[in-house]
Amino acid sequence: MVLPIVHYNDPVLRTKGAPVTEFGPELSQLAQDMIETMHEAAGIGLAAQQIGRALQFCVVDVSQTSREFDWNLDGAPTPLDLIMPMVLANPKIEFLASEDTVYEEGCLSFPSITGDVVRPDQIRVTYQDLEGATHILLCNGLFGRCIQHEVDHLNGVLFIDRMAKKIRQGIDAEIKELARQTRESAE
Repeated sequence: MVLPIVHYNDPVLRTKGAPVTEFGPELSQLAQDMIETMHEAAGIGLAAQQIGRALQFCVVDVSQTSREFDWNLDGAPTPLDLIMPMVLANPKIEFLASEDTVYEEGCLSFPSITGDVVRPDQIRVTYQDLEGATHILLCNGLFGRCIQHEVDHLNGVLFIDRMAKKIRQGIDAEIKELARQTRESAE
């Protein structure tokens, strides 16, 4: 089922998610709904906060992007088609020694708003799958950036918070308009 996506200035987007403690049919259904919602919105990632749930849970699917990134799951170069879409519960990121990269990011909670964000290129993320099993993923490029973006959401951090002041000022009017629209639709 496609779920409504929460837009900027809804308080849930600034809320740190609670850890996932129950793994079962309800979480699996949430994952399916989030994946369907992400695909319907033509996104590559979606955090629970973006559908109004303050939970340490997100989904990612970079299988339809140019594969200009490397990844390794649990010590093996696993085919991307076998692990996408990916469901991450309670993810923890470790930044690995690498150069920072600048990339234009967008967000489903900020329709039509984009801006350059600087992020580390190489990460290690430890997470749990739908059964609660722990995995370790090493990745870089767009795959790593997408996970960093979604994990930020899980901690109440938005991509606009990561922008340089000059970049953020260039889109401030659009952000204020979106905040106004969100406020009006909540009334």
